[in-house]
Amino acid sequence: MILPLLFAVAAATTPGPVDGRGTQARFDACARLSDTDPAAAQKEAIAWAKTGGGVAAAQCLGIARSASGDWKGALDAFTTGATLADQTHDGLASANLWVSAGNAALAGGEFETARTDLSTAIASPLLPDPLKGEAYVDRARAAVGAGDTGAARADLDQAVKLVPADPMAWLLSATLARRMGDTTRAKADINEAMLRAPNQSDILYEAGNIAATAGDMDDARAQWTRASTVEPDSDAAKRAKAELAASGGPAAKPAAASKAKPQGR
Repeated sequence: MILPLLFAVAAATTPGPVDGRGTQARFDACARLSDTDPAAAQKEAIAWAKTGGGVAAAQCLGIARSASGDWKGALDAFTTGATLADQTHDGLASANLWVSAGNAALAGGEFETARTDLSTAIASPLLPDPLKGEAYVDRARAAVGAGDTGAARADLDQAVKLVPADPMAWLLSATLARRMGDTTRAKADINEAMLRAPNQSDILYEAGNIAATAGDMDDARAQWTRASTVEPDSDAAKRAKAELAASGGPAAKPAAASKAKPQGR
């Protein structure tokens, strides 16, 4: 989720002109290079920054470092870009870059920094509602990481209002509701997620967890079975198979059958 959102933020940000080639063209080229050669993109962004690349160069450096998994470096670059945008009173670029900084902090496990940066972005009246909704989702994730489930609940309530078509918002809301003991809310929200993404393994896995919490093991095993087959190589599928094995579901039957000895009359 992190990298797609960073590219969405990049698309929504319009840097000011910097060189004769055109800032947007140079930024687009640098961002595309991040897909194939993040190290080269970082060199390009650093060289650009040294010649007055400003916000655009910092943003590209953040994207390149994100692509290489350097979340601390990405956080530094996005923070630099957001600060520069603040100094030049470019409110839209600032809001978008604080979202990117928050995402980089979240990916790097710096939950309090993520909450602070995402709060700055959310407070901006210039942040478009779709990005604001995703920022609420990620601030909720950071709140869970920081152990603040109450704040996470409030953020996810806002997220599903702003981005109701996003199955991830509903999935996270359902998972949090289950963990907080609100099975009714968990069932309602996982159904919303399944309506939007009926064949997504992590959603089906959570549907099984919620059914198990409610005591409906037949439904739980059915959902875990689906999760294990629709995307068999996913982490959610592996967890679903483990739950099936532990609960005596379909994944456990072949092993049990292979050990059974023929019974005489």
